[in-house]
Amino acid sequence: MNAIPFDPAGQIDSEPRAHYRTVFISDLHLGTRGSRADFLADFLSRTSCDRLFLVGDIIDGWRLRRSWYWDAAHDEVLRLILKAARGGTEIVYIPGNHDEMFRAWLPMRLEIAGIKLCENALHVTEDGRRLLVMHGDEFDSVVRYAPFLALLGDRAYAASLVVNRWFNLARRRLGLPYRSLSAWLKRQVKGAVKAIDRFEEALASEARRRGVDGVVCGHIHHAEMREIGGVLYINDGDWVESCTALVEHAGGRLELIDWAERRRLSFLRERGRRMPRPSTLPELA
Repeated sequence: MNAIPFDPAGQIDSEPRAHYRTVFISDLHLGTRGSRADFLADFLSRTSCDRLFLVGDIIDGWRLRRSWYWDAAHDEVLRLILKAARGGTEIVYIPGNHDEMFRAWLPMRLEIAGIKLCENALHVTEDGRRLLVMHGDEFDSVVRYAPFLALLGDRAYAASLVVNRWFNLARRRLGLPYRSLSAWLKRQVKGAVKAIDRFEEALASEARRRGVDGVVCGHIHHAEMREIGGVLYINDGDWVESCTALVEHAGGRLELIDWAERRRLSFLRERGRRMPRPSTLPELA
C-alpha cells in the first residue's frame, strides 16, 4: 500500500512498511466524529499483512442513521482496505452491533470486493494456537437484553468524547500531556470495571467451551491481552481513543500495538474537512 497523501504526525519519513502474518482491528466507528480514521489510515499505509480481520463496528450505522459525518480520512481507510484485498490480503469482516445491518447478509456467505463476511472465525497462529475471533457484543447483557439502554450509553459516550476534547485543550494550555477522560472514568467507576471483568470472563468461558486456545474480540474499547483460566483473552481495542491493533508476527508471536503512542500522534490535531453526504448513499436498515 502506498503512503497516504497526508501524515497525521505532520512529518514525512521513509520508514519501511512493517509486514505481519495477521492483523486484527475493530471498533473503527467510521461515520462518527470520534473515529480516528486519520490515525488508522496512517497505520494501514505503513503496514501490510497476509490476513486482516475486521472485528466489528467498522462503520457506525447507529450514528449514520441520525447524522452524517465523513471526511477524507474515512475514504482513505476504505480505499486502503480494498487495495489490500486486491493485492492478495485475505480479509475477514465480522460485523458488530454498530454495523449489525451487515449481519442480515451473513446467511448468504457473501464475499464483497474480496472481503468475506462471517459471524465469527477461527484463526490458527503459525505456532499452532487456535483463536476464536468474534466482536463480543453477544456477551454484553445491555446490548443483548436492553438495546434502548445501549443507545443511551452510545450517546453518553459520544458526549464524553466532546467533553474530553475541551478537557485536553485545557490540559495542553497548562503544559500537561493528553489524557483520555472517558478511559480514566471507566477505570475509576467500580461498576464499569466489574462490567469489563464480566465481559472478559464470559468471552474466555466461550473460548474454553469451544475447545480453543484463546479468543480475540473488540466491542468494549479496552485493549487487553492476558490469560484467564488457561485461556488467552485478547481485546484489540479501538480506533476512537486507544488506537490499537493486535498483530501476529512470523512464528506466531502476538503483540498489541499502540499506534498513536508509537507514532506520537496528537489526539488534539484537527481532522480533515467534512465531506457532503452523497445522494446515492443506500439506506441503513
